[in-house]
Amino acid sequence: MNRSLLPLLVEPELLENTLGNNNLLIIDLSNRDNYRKLHVPGAVHLDYAQIVAVKKPVVGLLPDDNTLASLFSNTGIDTNTHVVAYDDEGGGRAARLLWTLATAGHPHYSLLNGGLHAWANEGRRFESSAVTPQARSFTVRHTDAPIARSDYIQDHLDDRHCCLLDVRSADEYSGVKKLAARGGHIPGAVHMEWTQAMDITRNLRLKPDAELKALLGTFGVTPDRQVITYCQSHHRSAHTWLVLKHLGYPEVKGYPGSWSDWGNNPSLPVE
Repeated sequence: MNRSLLPLLVEPELLENTLGNNNLLIIDLSNRDNYRKLHVPGAVHLDYAQIVAVKKPVVGLLPDDNTLASLFSNTGIDTNTHVVAYDDEGGGRAARLLWTLATAGHPHYSLLNGGLHAWANEGRRFESSAVTPQARSFTVRHTDAPIARSDYIQDHLDDRHCCLLDVRSADEYSGVKKLAARGGHIPGAVHMEWTQAMDITRNLRLKPDAELKALLGTFGVTPDRQVITYCQSHHRSAHTWLVLKHLGYPEVKGYPGSWSDWGNNPSLPVE
């Protein structure tokens, strides 16, 4: 397969024309019941809980390298595999898988634009029988390039080159809705709810690039800055991470654990 045919954001028509390639692995992170009803032909199912770690009260952490190596090997990924991920909720879970692959040093991946909504609502062929993955050997080549943890963020709170982008709901950002010991947001963070990137009239595809760039620009989220995305756990914000990567932002990081980590740590400042 010529990987240049599969961009980071892949349209359903292009994916349908690529089905059956030996180096292509489609991963469905939808609700399991929805997967049993219909999925992209050949897609294997992966439970979202398998790609995150929990150390209560902190959720959405990055699993250790050995866990990821075993999981990805059993899912059928190796060095040459091009992963296309999708889900049934707009791409948050799928994007978190792709962000996790990026942290493991795997460069070949795409998000299905619109996910299951676009695929099913536009009458493309599907399957309902479960697909058993063919195990391969995955080697983790860990990189911190896509990762910003609390210590990194704290060190960059006064860095004008660094932009913190909070993609939770407005009530979570303001502290009206509190899902950790403390409510509010990381000092200096700007707010854009993650769903603002989606076009509900086009089966939850991303909005056009020019519209997204203009929207982000109104919040000061520009390509000349390093952008760190976060939400409650780095589920919603993984989607925003991928949006920024798709738009060509050169420096983008995600915060595993996100507000469940920051908001539960009394030593960290809050606005």
